[in-house]
Amino acid sequence: MADPSPTPQTLKLGRVAVVDTFAEAFPIKAARLIITADSQQWADTAATVLCGNATSVIACDIEAAIERKIPANETPDGRPGTAVLAFAFTVDGLAKALQNRVGQCVLTCPTTACYNGLFDCPKEKQIRIGGGIRYFGDGFQRSKKLGDRRYWRIPVMDGEFTCEDYFGTVTGVAGGNLLIGGTSGTAALRATEAAVAAMRSCRDVALPFPGGIVRSGSKVGSKYPKLKASTNDAYCPTLRGDVATELPKDCRAVYEIVLDGLSFDAVQQAMRAGLHAAAAQPNVVMITAGNYGGRLGKHHFHLRDLL
Repeated sequence: MADPSPTPQTLKLGRVAVVDTFAEAFPIKAARLIITADSQQWADTAATVLCGNATSVIACDIEAAIERKIPANETPDGRPGTAVLAFAFTVDGLAKALQNRVGQCVLTCPTTACYNGLFDCPKEKQIRIGGGIRYFGDGFQRSKKLGDRRYWRIPVMDGEFTCEDYFGTVTGVAGGNLLIGGTSGTAALRATEAAVAAMRSCRDVALPFPGGIVRSGSKVGSKYPKLKASTNDAYCPTLRGDVATELPKDCRAVYEIVLDGLSFDAVQQAMRAGLHAAAAQPNVVMITAGNYGGRLGKHHFHLRDLL
């Protein structure tokens, strides 16, 4: 939702209007999982299923998305891998959600294993994953310790599922965002796709919504008391005549990108890459960001700093 204070000024990036505003983000607990398998296909499959229904902590247990593919020479077991970033409000909430999701989505997937992707975390900031799902082995599970890292080996019908016992966590940043408007739905979508591709080339960030894109941007609150969030009417083209719109005259569609990251710098770098990629596309008329006047979170990503 746009800042309700005085109307922001408009900047320019090439021919595209960039609203002089900021994206507002907040601290969140984060973990990285490295899922490996006999093939990249199965590593990707497990990661994709694990990230299901994990778009927004407004209504999901976690936010999660694939960060990147990892070549076999960089994974703990020398097999192709996929890195997933997962985010939750609390360490306990993150642990519970990941135990459930690894148990349901990775343990069940052919040939996979699951490893911690954040190292050097103090014990009090670690969460237990392998140690939480080992009981599926029904007493036949075995542990092995290499250095100070423990792994659980759980017998399954194609051999063994290996899962690291403890996973590190950090305090990350959630809620970085861009809103991209075009002269048509096609123009807005193509520009947003280009921004997503640029953001995904950056490390330590995840885009949790489908394909990295949000068509149903939200504002806080609703006229229905039970709803925490509702449609962001100021950016809905069909409501242009019914509400105080934020859309330029020639804007016919808007898509949003929401991203989480392991640090402020990671989110800022990805937002900069996405902003420039979107502005380079044809028929983009507006790029802006959502905030709540600074009341939601301490992390502010000013678009003028990204130009």
